[in-house]
Amino acid sequence: MKTPTLQALGFRTVSLVGHLGCIVVFIGEVVTYAVRRPFRARRLVNEVFDVGVLSLAIVCLSGATVGAVLGLQGYNTLSRFGAEGSLGAVVGLSLVRELGPVLTALLVTGRAGSAMAAEIASMVTTQQLDGLRMMSINPVDFVVTPKALAMLIAMPMLNALFIVFALFGGYLVGVVLLGVDSGVYVASLEHAITFEDDVAGTLLKSGIFGALVGCIATYRGYISEPTSAGVSAATTGTVVTASVAVLLADYVITALWGV
Repeated sequence: MKTPTLQALGFRTVSLVGHLGCIVVFIGEVVTYAVRRPFRARRLVNEVFDVGVLSLAIVCLSGATVGAVLGLQGYNTLSRFGAEGSLGAVVGLSLVRELGPVLTALLVTGRAGSAMAAEIASMVTTQQLDGLRMMSINPVDFVVTPKALAMLIAMPMLNALFIVFALFGGYLVGVVLLGVDSGVYVASLEHAITFEDDVAGTLLKSGIFGALVGCIATYRGYISEPTSAGVSAATTGTVVTASVAVLLADYVITALWGV
C-alpha cells in the first residue's frame, strides 16, 4: 500500500518533469521564431529600448558605486602587504571576470525582467494573448520572442557599461582620493586584463545570463494564472528564479571554462 509521502513525492516528481518539458518546448518555440521570417524589427528595437535604455541609470550608478567600494576595500587590503600598485589589476579582474556580469544580470532581472513578466502576465489576465490567437497570430512569435531577444542583446551592452563606470569609480577612489599613482594604476590594469581570457569571458557570461533571464521572465509571464495574484506570482517568481539561475550558471561556467 502506497503511503501519502510516496504519493506526494511521485506527484511532485512527475510535475517537475512535465514542467521541465514545457520549458524546453517553450524555449524551442522562441528559438524557432527568432530565426524565422517575418523578423519583427520594430518590436525588437522597442523592446531593446525598454530593457537597455531604461536600465541605464541603475546600471551606471550601481557600477560607479561598486567600483568605488571595491577600490576602497582593495586598497585597504593591499596596503597591508605594500602592494598598492596592484590595485588596478585587482579592481579590473574582479569586475571583468565576476562582478560585472553577475551584478548586471541581477540588476536587470530586478528592473527589466520583473517588468517583462508582469507585462506578459497582464496580457494573459486581460485576454490579449487570446485575442492574438483569434487573429491567427502566435503570441510566442509576436510578444515573447522580441522580449527574449531584447534581453539577450541588451545584457552584454549593459554589462560593458557597468564595468566602465565601475572602473571609473575605482579610479576616482584609488587615484584621486587615496593617492595611488595614476600611471601605475592604469598600467597594472592593462597588463592584468586580456581580451581572450577576460573580455571574451565576460561577454560570454553576460550573453548566457541574458538568455536565461529573458527565457525565465517570458515563460513565467506566459504561464501565469489569469488573475491579479497570478501577475504578482509571475513577477516575484521571475526575480527569484532568474537570480538563482544566474548564480548557478555563473558557477558552472567558471568551473567548466575558468572564465
